[in-house]
Amino acid sequence: MEALCQGALNRIKIIDLSRLLPGPLCTMILADHGADVTAIEDRRFEKDGHFVHPLYRNKKHMTLNLKSDTGRQIFFKLVKDADVVVEGFRPDVTRKLGISYPDIREVNPNIIYCSISGFGQTGPMKAMAGHDINYLSLAGLLDLIGAKNRPPSIPGIQIADIQGAQNGVIGILLALFHRQQTGRGQYIDVSITDSLISFFPILEFFRKTFKGFPERSASMLSHRYACYNTYETLDRRSIALGAVEPVFWKKICLKLDMPQLIPLQYDEHQRKNIIKQLQQVFKEKELAFWEKEFKDLDACVSPVRTLDEAVEAPMFKEREMIQKDDQGNLVPGIPVKLSRTSGAIKSGPVTFGQDTLTILKELGYTGDQIQKFKSGHVI
Repeated sequence: MEALCQGALNRIKIIDLSRLLPGPLCTMILADHGADVTAIEDRRFEKDGHFVHPLYRNKKHMTLNLKSDTGRQIFFKLVKDADVVVEGFRPDVTRKLGISYPDIREVNPNIIYCSISGFGQTGPMKAMAGHDINYLSLAGLLDLIGAKNRPPSIPGIQIADIQGAQNGVIGILLALFHRQQTGRGQYIDVSITDSLISFFPILEFFRKTFKGFPERSASMLSHRYACYNTYETLDRRSIALGAVEPVFWKKICLKLDMPQLIPLQYDEHQRKNIIKQLQQVFKEKELAFWEKEFKDLDACVSPVRTLDEAVEAPMFKEREMIQKDDQGNLVPGIPVKLSRTSGAIKSGPVTFGQDTLTILKELGYTGDQIQKFKSGHVI
């Protein structure tokens, strides 16, 4: 039980200056595995809608005006014994604030400093604004999503931001490992758009195999063939087939009493006709019927669940991936399950600025000083 409570990153201290999704998600993952994370934001941002409350579990949160000399002094006190700083400003903002990597390195030479930005710290677009849709579009991935003869569809979740957050985690863990070996910290530059370009080994495989990059709703793994497709059911729900391998395709054809389709799985001349045949078949029954029909077939067939259904699925409950807190809020579990140093949810999400006074007192500031910080809009 002691190992479970420790976490692999126990005693690692992280200061998180990021506000938008990638940074807080990155540090939440690290906090879940034992890191001591203190998130810092300016009080002015409390009501701007960017404080995604569920991302602040297992963390502390304080307010601090880094544009003030006193605020920076407090910040430098905090980072003096920190291991990692994570920031999500546009390039050059930290330099103007006086809290850049070179600034921090003067007081903490072995610091690991991770910048997560839309387009990276170098290049012609480094200072440009952007959001998930822009990163996906510039990386060429948005063009793969949606119906073939319509404009691309925007995913309902921030794919680029999440990938950027995960690369931030990877970079920090690599840097911590390097520092353990050498005693030296380093700077980490994570571009969210670069993070999407890292998908390209798979796309290059398809390009060389099929003489061209995948096209929207017309590639091997996107609606081109009946075996890897989605179909509407009688009740206007959907079912998903992922039968890439012939052994699975054969099982499906036999279950549907359509053995004539078995040798035609990837037939280019017949593919549209086969899709139409399966569309007609699946449209005859409701989703519940098909789910029961294919339940024990082991052929890569699954219902397209709504999010409401997914959070109630026995699989996620058994693996402790969907939980509820005392207020009934949905809480995702720990997806990386380590046998010796498992991550854990030790505390729920903090409120904005919840730990400001406690942290200042731990730094040695008196009640009078803290009151001056309040009146001077430092906190």
